[in-house]
Amino acid sequence: MAKGFRPPKGAGGQAGMMQQLQKLQEQLMEAQAKLAEEIITGTAGGGAVKVSVTGDQRCTAVEIDSTLVQDGDVELLQDLVMVAINSALDESRNLAAERLGPLTGGLPF
Repeated sequence: MAKGFRPPKGAGGQAGMMQQLQKLQEQLMEAQAKLAEEIITGTAGGGAVKVSVTGDQRCTAVEIDSTLVQDGDVELLQDLVMVAINSALDESRNLAAERLGPLTGGLPF
């Protein structure tokens, strides 16, 4: 230990720190489980393409307006799907940062 180091009062030394870490781990696991249940939807083309992902970034649905398929513009459809996916993933990451940030203290997850 560094010279002059004193553990915080009431921390209970290593045992107290281990209990705090265990509690933090439980809170993180609970927050991650809740994120996995949340659905975020990204859209593109004024809602013509919708992509839904969970808070843990798993794609659950892709909806494409049938008029886009009838037009036959494959490049436009591909671009809209990509925009909708990226939008949903960005929102999912933001939600995860919002929910997990206070628990991780800025650590990457």
